[in-house]
Amino acid sequence: MTHSGAGALPPLGPPPSRPPLPPLVAPAPEPGRQAGADGVDRGGRARAGWLRDPRRLVRGRAEDPAWVRPALLVLLLGTALLYLVGLSASGWANDFYSAAAQAGASSWKAFFYGASDAAGSITVDKPPLSIWAMALPVRIFGLSSWSILVPQALMGVATVGVLYATVRRWFSAGAALLAGAVMALTPVAVLMFRFNNPDALLVLLLTCAAYAVVRALEGASTRWLVLAGALVGLGFMTKSLQALIVLPAFALAYGLAAPTSAWRRVRQIALSGAAVVAAGGIWVAIVELVPASARPYIGGSQSNSVLELIFGYNGFGRLTGNETGSVGGGGPAGAGRWGPTGWDRLFNAQWGGGIAWLLPAAVALAAVGLWLTLRRPRADRERAAYIVWGGWLVVTAAVFSFSQGIIHEYYAVALAPAIGALVGMGGQLLWTRRDAIAARAVMAAVTLGSAILAFVLLGRSDWQPWLRPVTLVAGIAGAALLLAPRAMGRRVSIAAATIALVALLAGPAAYSVQTAATPHHGAIPTAGPDARGGGGPGGMRGPGGFRGRFPGGGAPGQGPGAFPGPGPAGGVPGQGPAGGIPGGQGPGGLPGQGPAGGQGGLLGGSTPSPQLVAALEQDASRYEWVAAAVGSNSAAGYQLATQRSVMPIGGFNGSDPSPTLQQFQRYVAQGRIHFFIGGGGRGFGRSMGGSDVSSQISAWVQQSFTAQTVGGVTLYDLTAPVTS
Repeated sequence: MTHSGAGALPPLGPPPSRPPLPPLVAPAPEPGRQAGADGVDRGGRARAGWLRDPRRLVRGRAEDPAWVRPALLVLLLGTALLYLVGLSASGWANDFYSAAAQAGASSWKAFFYGASDAAGSITVDKPPLSIWAMALPVRIFGLSSWSILVPQALMGVATVGVLYATVRRWFSAGAALLAGAVMALTPVAVLMFRFNNPDALLVLLLTCAAYAVVRALEGASTRWLVLAGALVGLGFMTKSLQALIVLPAFALAYGLAAPTSAWRRVRQIALSGAAVVAAGGIWVAIVELVPASARPYIGGSQSNSVLELIFGYNGFGRLTGNETGSVGGGGPAGAGRWGPTGWDRLFNAQWGGGIAWLLPAAVALAAVGLWLTLRRPRADRERAAYIVWGGWLVVTAAVFSFSQGIIHEYYAVALAPAIGALVGMGGQLLWTRRDAIAARAVMAAVTLGSAILAFVLLGRSDWQPWLRPVTLVAGIAGAALLLAPRAMGRRVSIAAATIALVALLAGPAAYSVQTAATPHHGAIPTAGPDARGGGGPGGMRGPGGFRGRFPGGGAPGQGPGAFPGPGPAGGVPGQGPAGGIPGGQGPGGLPGQGPAGGQGGLLGGSTPSPQLVAALEQDASRYEWVAAAVGSNSAAGYQLATQRSVMPIGGFNGSDPSPTLQQFQRYVAQGRIHFFIGGGGRGFGRSMGGSDVSSQISAWVQQSFTAQTVGGVTLYDLTAPVTS
């Protein structure tokens, strides 16, 4: 491999002539003739691919050293074990999405729209693709924690495999393996690939899109670029506008480096953009064209519009904080009500333990890679790779760092593929030039800097304190050995690489194992052990693995900036003292985590007692909804326990105008709802201008029907009104 660029590292020339050192040194084929995974080399020479020769899946490429394919299989098997072992301990994980999967498995109409309940009263507040990925296994294998969570874990294994394949096309096997290992051992990735939020599918789709872009760049392929656009469109169908964050990097890389004319590049990018719109927009168009009376209400919107949901609550509102009906956002300059904003957000006590370990290293290696490839020809693929992954990393990190609306730490999983790719690619770039003192100095600086950052991150928790000095000592030793003259010999080089990898991966690997060993429940899971001062503005972290992030620094209804109670005296029927945490749970309890019969709330699902389940199942077949409850999380627990439709009044935040009081009264008069369950989400979103319909319905039920207590929960039989 030759280097025609000049700059800060002038001595960096051709790689050393001596044999390469495993596992980081397997040199990539020459730029003009590098073979791709499809069996066609860069010079266009065809050879049998794995489709023609399935044995290649076992033995790998003919030019690979013998250790490559076993190492890849170990990486994928280790990832599968990390993501699958003990998976069922998390139960339903996020009840909100699990209930939607149960509904979709029971009703094709609920499946198509992504409805929270099989009767189709309201949708979840996201497009439905991730719900489909859970509902189909539930329909095939039945409702269980494994049916819901195993698909997420397999998505994680697939993501690691696709990342390996993407990096391997243009870089060495060692670079690709390191990229996959970094991705697999990122704590927030372990968290989300063992959970059932949409982020797992989103990351897989975007990583596949990056692979398609790489394939398109190899031969200016319209087909591959259109496929990349379609995959991003499917990402849009998973988590709305967040999927589009990678598009600037993809378009820049292709527009600069595709080996074809400028006009053809423009046309191809336009076709890819059309594929994004087609794949992501067909469902949106259908939903907008179907009359509102013939479909569920669009959860998360205030006007029953999927466009409002996409561009408002799930779109630009996340950036500005102007999210009508949400529970937060806005706030003073430099600090949204969901935490302080700025470039240091990803390193703070809430985010750092999940993602920050190798973030500076990835940025530094991306910068070095771009500098060293700066003066190469326009179509240089190595530089294009740094643009693809570096652009992905920088743009995504900027959006997460400065968003003032609803944002959670687990969103950072979208950074993991880019960090892994840049560390692997950059590691190879410098390692093959290690004869130059400048290259060794950069590797030493990255190693030592990452070890110091790990020392800081590990110091935020009391978990495994011995790991801090070990990581720091490994970083210092690795940096010193990397600076040693090349004359020190092969053994010193191997020792330097090994110790440097320990310094880089020990911290995130330990946090990943801890994350995998911890059950996670509720709507806001977090990776790693508790960080001192890491409870967010509210300082609350529950046994289900989430930190409360409430305006004003307290739990709902507590302290400055608390949410107003929508019901009488600040509460709703069946709830404890005004301002208490929803659900009426016991001392120190959290939503959905209190004693049996806890009613759930904003962050966690309900946990109904056997007595309550038996009451709800009484004559259940006679009713369209066996019960109604305020807030989707409260309703979800009852629905999962009974596998019957439970109407979530007001959607996720209890602040959507669905159903209206008049609609609810009509349903009751028609005998379509059996019970109303007191407590629940309370309509938190009223603090951001959301609807107070849930409060109106709660008040009407309290006045019109007699309360009874079943399994510690207040229940109203809507078929037996109070007589005057």
